[in-house]
Amino acid sequence: MAPVVLEIGSIIAGGDGLARSADGPVVFVSRSAPGDQVEVEFVESHRQWSRGRILRVITASADRCDAPCPMYATCAGCQLQHLQYAAQLRAKAGIVADGLRRLGGIERDPPEVVASPRELGYRNRISLILRRSGRDVIAGYHAFPDASMIADVQRCPLAEDPINSAWAALRRSWGDQAERLPAGDELRLTLRANAAGEVGLSVAGGSGYGEPDALLGAVDNLVSIWGLGRDGEIEWYSGEPRLSERWGEHSLELAGNTFLQVNREVAACLEPYVLDQCGQVAGQQIVDAYCGFGARALELAWKGARVVGIDSDRETIASARRGAVESGAAARFVAERVERALARELPAHTVLLNPPRRGVDRPVIRALLEQPPSRIVYVSCDPATLARDLKALAVRYELKACRAFDMFPQTAHVETVVTLVRS
Repeated sequence: MAPVVLEIGSIIAGGDGLARSADGPVVFVSRSAPGDQVEVEFVESHRQWSRGRILRVITASADRCDAPCPMYATCAGCQLQHLQYAAQLRAKAGIVADGLRRLGGIERDPPEVVASPRELGYRNRISLILRRSGRDVIAGYHAFPDASMIADVQRCPLAEDPINSAWAALRRSWGDQAERLPAGDELRLTLRANAAGEVGLSVAGGSGYGEPDALLGAVDNLVSIWGLGRDGEIEWYSGEPRLSERWGEHSLELAGNTFLQVNREVAACLEPYVLDQCGQVAGQQIVDAYCGFGARALELAWKGARVVGIDSDRETIASARRGAVESGAAARFVAERVERALARELPAHTVLLNPPRRGVDRPVIRALLEQPPSRIVYVSCDPATLARDLKALAVRYELKACRAFDMFPQTAHVETVVTLVRS
């Protein structure tokens, strides 16, 4: 198929630009900007849509800028570095509104998107892939445009400085063929930093232990290394004490796959908003589903609510239980899958939902419809699964409020908080 000239209209979920070809089908164009006029060759064609690659930019959008990362052309870790930050925020507002309309049947103006104070250097956690092939070792993110390849990353401009410092030292210290790390053709390495600049490393995949003590000695700010099994459970760890983070008056262990928002400054804006959306909670029964460390649950308990927190991660639930004991908060924590436990913990006045990217499963929807709380506050990192779930809940709930938070600048991801009230 011969190249065509297209006008980019908007940015869609995933970060591609959207255009329409002369014969009608939509065309998705990576690394394009609204208002661009581009010459495109088709790399994938279907009856109703096609995917194109930019050959040249004929007229550049006013929203375009130079990407701050020299690897942007070859790394798939980011999708929007070619857009000015204000344009990124507009794009994300449009992505949320479009998802609600197309997938949820909800007509609503694009929501406010709370900006990140830092456009770069904001991530307190990054995950990279280390791949061994013969005697070669490459470590980084999936490559662009071929995601089956790995882009070798020396430094990630999205990561906080302590993470980049630890990553550089780790690469210098892991030895020939990364022999100081566990064996195996492919490993997943996750580095996470606390506010004090200490870094923990988790290793998933592979076998054995490698030489974790040697790595701890070679990387100045690396304090803990842990190995994860297939189910995400911690199988071993090295370093003492484990990496911890302060949350108010409590200390949280950042071990294993335990969840904490990657952008601590945006999280400081999001958390008060979520608590405010719960309304007056004194004396109310609240269920915090997918509660993680239980920080929200404890805050609500300190405000006088009776709270049950549910999460399948036993490490984080153990930390949440310690927090409840230390503070004397009226909060109880259940180490179980939300899909199994939620119906048992209802009825409640308010349910908080903070599921993973896949959204909530059918048993959760069914429990909420059979024993409907007065209010649901849903924190989502994927507008598509959020819209799907809102559509399922629409038989009993109305959307009262919607606000987005730019937890992930330079990427197409966006955090959204919606408040539902029983109709």
